[in-house]
Amino acid sequence: MRTRAVVRQAVADDAEAVAAVRRVVAPYKAMSPAAVRHMLTVQSPGERFLPLVAERDGEIVAWASAGLNVWTSEPGQSELAIYVHPEHRKQGIGSELAGRLHQHLTEVGAVRVRSFVQPEGLEFARNLGYDGTRQMHYAGLELTGLPEQPPTPDGIELVSLDAVDPRAVYEADTIASLDEPSDSPLDAVEYDRWVEEIWDSPSLDRSLSVAAMAGDEVAAFTVVETAVDRMWSGMTGTVPAYRGKGLAKLVKSVALRKAAAAGITSAYTSNDDSNAPMLAVNNWLGYHRVQTELGLLRSLAS
Repeated sequence: MRTRAVVRQAVADDAEAVAAVRRVVAPYKAMSPAAVRHMLTVQSPGERFLPLVAERDGEIVAWASAGLNVWTSEPGQSELAIYVHPEHRKQGIGSELAGRLHQHLTEVGAVRVRSFVQPEGLEFARNLGYDGTRQMHYAGLELTGLPEQPPTPDGIELVSLDAVDPRAVYEADTIASLDEPSDSPLDAVEYDRWVEEIWDSPSLDRSLSVAAMAGDEVAAFTVVETAVDRMWSGMTGTVPAYRGKGLAKLVKSVALRKAAAAGITSAYTSNDDSNAPMLAVNNWLGYHRVQTELGLLRSLAS
């Protein structure tokens, strides 16, 4: 008989094991141990972020976290994620993690929680009171045989993000994010927090990330996060005034070529089901769907 798993708060030294669990459960979400450590140690106090692990016989077999969304103007919005190793499911670990996290969120003032689950986790989530709102498609691409790079429009210069003022990238990111499909608007992103959590993240490879510059203004950009031989497209956005020029397709095409030249072999990305423009860009680049997760919401009792 297996020993009972023990749930405890995660610490920075758990980063390697947490990254390993994440890779088994969701290999299409590239996140390095360094990025996990950053996530565990760098948050806004207002997030009231609680990371948990479940440990059995000295081995971490599950990871979960929850916290308030401080990047939206809507009060009481929160997010929750649970990853249980397939060999340790249906033993009450997920339920215990969910119970602790829901209690924590209620105590810190959350009124609604959002989570994404794989299809096999839908029944579990519905039993916890979650209802579906959206679909998130994950897609992968082997970095061989990329389509021909689109031409660069007149007046546009392509540069790596390491050559761009972070304030300019922040402005483009926050503007482009305003109409990203979401259950809550991303309309309260503070610059200092953005720098600490995004710009200074060890997963962000600024030399592989690409911006399309119109003078001193970032017209479009794509963010590349790396985890050994894999990359993740953290965000691709175009400022509204420059849409319709194929810039998202261009910057992603350039970034994928740079990643391949740097030894990256696989690329992953995600798109909300309603984001037709980016789905079309990724289909053109050759991405193929590897998973669809279901976006779910649950109200929390006051």
